[in-house]
Amino acid sequence: MAKLTVEDLDLAGKKVLMRVDFNVPIKDGVVGDDNRIVAALPTIKYVLDHDGKAILFSHLGRIKKEDDKPGLSMRPVAERLSNLLNKPVTFVPVTEGPQLEDAIAKMENGQVLVVQNTRYEDVKDGEYVKRESGNDPELGKYWASLGDLFINDAFGTAHRKHASNVGIATNMPGKAAAGFLMEKEIKFLGDAVTNPVRPFVAILGGAKVSDKIGVINNLLDKADKVIVGGGMTYTFYAAKGIKIGNSLVEEDKIDVAKEIIEKAGDKLVLPVDNVVANKFANDAETKVVEGDIDDGWMALDIGPKSIQEFKNVLADAKTVVWNGPMGVFEMSNFAKGTLEVGQFLGTLEGATTIVGGGDSTAAAKQLGISDKLTHISTGGGASLAYLEGDVLPGIAAISDK
Repeated sequence: MAKLTVEDLDLAGKKVLMRVDFNVPIKDGVVGDDNRIVAALPTIKYVLDHDGKAILFSHLGRIKKEDDKPGLSMRPVAERLSNLLNKPVTFVPVTEGPQLEDAIAKMENGQVLVVQNTRYEDVKDGEYVKRESGNDPELGKYWASLGDLFINDAFGTAHRKHASNVGIATNMPGKAAAGFLMEKEIKFLGDAVTNPVRPFVAILGGAKVSDKIGVINNLLDKADKVIVGGGMTYTFYAAKGIKIGNSLVEEDKIDVAKEIIEKAGDKLVLPVDNVVANKFANDAETKVVEGDIDDGWMALDIGPKSIQEFKNVLADAKTVVWNGPMGVFEMSNFAKGTLEVGQFLGTLEGATTIVGGGDSTAAAKQLGISDKLTHISTGGGASLAYLEGDVLPGIAAISDK
């Protein structure tokens, strides 16, 4: 990997600024799901074990007005981190100024400090000014001045150019490096797209073709097969002249779907049958249909023949990237396609299997196959941007080796 990593740095006695992704659900002042905090622990512990001072920056939710701030404080996150590390964590309730500077100055080697939610900087004096999310140059410069080194371990925000990732990295007098989590994402997603072991199969699901046009086009150039499922299937059906009844369709993307079909040839694998329902509800009347879908019926999952067909395509794959569900996964009666495909991925011998995107990640967890997959990406939008072949600003700003 051409980027500096945390292991390339001399951390002893250094004030190490770290961008982590602690954007976790909080209800009544308690962290609901701490997966993202747990994912950052290896890098944090490495800094502490090497006598660095870990100063952590993260955003939490979206802040557009003063009223948003109280419910989106990082305090509960700092408390949960303290439990996970089994050691005290200093929480500083501000994002700039003497209180923060003094707290950092008092730190000893091996200590941890959590800075208040970086997006507090998006609202100043009641005005929505987007200093953090707009990468305000003065803010990035100020935050960089608080430390000696910078580690970016927040892949989930790598596709965004914010003051707390790109701003700090570009103003850092010392080195900017990738943490272990970021390094893993670059290795697996990067290698999958640029240098895959073949056969390379991509599975793309989700509702909208418009969300995945760039990904489909990029992966058609790189993959041996691209399997398409989920709601976007029916825009492709419409492009092929197959009747779709009341199924989801993006009318303005039918021509784009036609172009993709022409470009793809036999690389593109679409469902051959569908589970259709008479309404969008878990208790709907359902049937399996091949080909045309009648008016009054909508496709909500792939059918049994499609599941088998997809498994046949995947059987000898050596690299698989999966992004997006095969149907309306959140309704149990339309989750079978997603779950069966996920289950099958967990059985592939000698294959690198990579999952990216919220719904496919949720499916992997629900199936209990997370440990059978090679890598589960922590970034939805970032992994999509990577699969599209985009240069991610958060990664570009990390120092090269």
